[in-house]
Amino acid sequence: MLPNPDSHPAKRPNTLLPSQEGLQREAAEKRPRARIETLADLIFGLSLSVGSVAAIASSPTTPAEIGSHILAFMFTFLLLITAWLIYTGFMSVLPVETRTIVFLNVALLLLVTLIPYLLNSVEFISPSVPAADASAIKDVASLLFALDFTGILVIMAVFAHVLSLEEKKLVAPELAKLFRNGRNRMAALAVLTAISIAPPFGQVLILGVPARLFMWYVPLISYWVGRAVSPESRTYKISRVE
Repeated sequence: MLPNPDSHPAKRPNTLLPSQEGLQREAAEKRPRARIETLADLIFGLSLSVGSVAAIASSPTTPAEIGSHILAFMFTFLLLITAWLIYTGFMSVLPVETRTIVFLNVALLLLVTLIPYLLNSVEFISPSVPAADASAIKDVASLLFALDFTGILVIMAVFAHVLSLEEKKLVAPELAKLFRNGRNRMAALAVLTAISIAPPFGQVLILGVPARLFMWYVPLISYWVGRAVSPESRTYKISRVE
């Protein structure tokens, strides 16, 4: 009995549905998550947890402190979430195995872990600490936080710069301009937070709050307003260029 030619593996027609072919293609093109990306998710999550634990552990002594503590936690939360959203977008295409990118990842994660500690040192100080010492602690912590925030923005700007280099072909050519704009925006915001380190911005009060704190709000406002008004400038449809 002659074999059925349709049953031969080499001549068997492709019976996959279009949807199945699309799933297979997507699975083949999907880049495995690097270990450092998984570690980054863990560190961002732990930093958020530390911020909430600090807020719970510090019992307010006046009704006004309740609102102050809530605002401090909201600021920490928004800062970390914003940094995480930008970071994950960049890491979806950045070649994290290169030495420079690995180094910058480690530096960024170190700065992220310091955020809750520094902000808590500004906001949550034990009432038992003398007023003079408490004021000095707040000044030093706010200066260090400004340096920390500046470092995060600089590293993000470097990531955006690498993605904007068209010769590297990490993103589609039409996206390179968006990443260049993002690089320039984050570089300008890094300059702003660096300027906030100057002592006068810690001494001048606006509504009873040091002026440098309002300068720290600008990067967050810039991101979320931009995301609402022009989503394509903050959320990128990433595609590798082969």
